Amino acid sequence: MEFATLRDKALSYREWLLARKQEIDAGFDWYPFDTLANVLHLDGLLSEDNRNVFGELAGRRIADIGAADGDLGFFLESELGCHIDVVDTAAPNYNRLRGARLLAESLGSSAEIHDVDLDNQFALPAEHYGAVLFLGLLYHLRNPFYVLETLARRSDLCFVSTRIAQLSPDHGTRLAEQPVAYLLHPTEANNDPTNYWIFSEAGLRRLFERTGWEVLDFTTVGCRTDSDPAAQDRDERAFALLRSRWAQDR
Repeated sequence: MEFATLRDKALSYREWLLARKQEIDAGFDWYPFDTLANVLHLDGLLSEDNRNVFGELAGRRIADIGAADGDLGFFLESELGCHIDVVDTAAPNYNRLRGARLLAESLGSSAEIHDVDLDNQFALPAEHYGAVLFLGLLYHLRNPFYVLETLARRSDLCFVSTRIAQLSPDHGTRLAEQPVAYLLHPTEANNDPTNYWIFSEAGLRRLFERTGWEVLDFTTVGCRTDSDPAAQDRDERAFALLRSRWAQDR
């Protein structure tokens, strides 16, 4: 399936799921942000043969990691017949994973919901995945190197997004071309103490390389000129499709 077709189906599913959530429980504290809008960024990311990558994942096992309520995973299950593991840490999850569990039950989904603390040494629910969805989570982790290396050993592909920066917060140091990361103060970005490491683009690419991934596609969105790690109006996000270097041995 070409990605433009999947994108349109996902956007239609987004409207259906929003209405379905209201039918299930209009007063429930659903995750308030539009996770299915990630398909628009993936549409800008994927090029050439990679635009058919989700068709190749049909029927395979996928982990939706840091999934909020699991909207994207539930869509891939319904549209492509993927076997979905929703993986998140309950404590910082917006509704402590109750939303994902309520959706799985109400939709008659066979997706499995797993409370996994990614900030400690962890075990994934399955030995092998065709792909992991790892969108908007990396900068919330204390140990991003360990997590990415663990995923590379267990998954063929990874769809990842994270915040990056070109300048230091005071704009006195240019970071973009250096393989570095900036460690945020607990209140420095959106007053959110779960924000930790903001990589430069060069630092993020070096991290992918050192943890066992090959970059197949890469793009950025948001503030593409003089982004910084903390200011809301200078937020730049990187999106990448990665292939594990261990995949050829499996």
